[in-house]
Amino acid sequence: MIANKVPKGKLVIIGGAEDKGDEYQPEIRNKNKAFEQFEILKELIPRQNGQEHSMEIITTASSEPDEVTRMYRNAFRRIGFDRVDFMHIDNDHRNRNPGFVERVKKAHTVMFAGGDQFRLATIIGGTDVLEVIKNRYQNDANFVVAGTSAGAMASSTIMIYEGETNEAILKGAVKISSGLGIIDRCLIDTHFIKRGRFGRLAQAVVMNPTCIGIGLGEDTALIIRKGNIAECRGSGMVIIIDGKKIGHTNIPFAEEGKPICIENLRVHILSKGNCFKLNERRFVPSKADMRKEKDQELFIS
Repeated sequence: MIANKVPKGKLVIIGGAEDKGDEYQPEIRNKNKAFEQFEILKELIPRQNGQEHSMEIITTASSEPDEVTRMYRNAFRRIGFDRVDFMHIDNDHRNRNPGFVERVKKAHTVMFAGGDQFRLATIIGGTDVLEVIKNRYQNDANFVVAGTSAGAMASSTIMIYEGETNEAILKGAVKISSGLGIIDRCLIDTHFIKRGRFGRLAQAVVMNPTCIGIGLGEDTALIIRKGNIAECRGSGMVIIIDGKKIGHTNIPFAEEGKPICIENLRVHILSKGNCFKLNERRFVPSKADMRKEKDQELFIS
């Protein structure tokens, strides 16, 4: 999805609040049959030939990096993985040192933690650290780059950095800026269902109809391979908003603060195992669903 070159690495974008082994949201644990403890974090653990390798978590987006460090260190230890280190790269030029670049070159997984996506993009954007990450994502088949919450939102070329979640979709309520540019032609929003963000992502897509809107639920991720095949994992859902066939919309001439209208906005809902081909803009059912559909057809016939 970037520069017409197929990336060899894997991108994992997470909607935030991924299970870390605590008692967060007990209703999900107790009622949701799709819930698997540590499912998403386990996907980030780098393995090659059966051997575990190193991970770096960048805490730049957070105003409380020590707390983020403690939380993820404890979570990965509970899984049995302790080869994880943390980098808090801030705006102080003394902290943007070549040592970070060397660490990224050696890591097998790099994850951007949550916080403020505008802070993350403005500090990390244009740095040697980001260039190494993007280069490895393009060229290293064993490399995983991930982002959760703000880290996921910032992974696209353009990102939402501010937006109201009012019931009415008001023109001008959504603000767009440059992201990190790891993946192109996507707009990513997180905590999507719980925080009622459909309206703001829909408006962002109408403003940028060549982009696919990706709304990630909590404890839910898309695993994107070859920059195209996006598989849903986790206990929640992913909402895909496709604006390619939009008909009428009043957004070009509506006044600021006025509600907008949109004709023929396409929406897909993915749950665990479903895929979406970003380049073809096509929903792909899970293998389990396809087997059940086939069995049902045989039963009916």
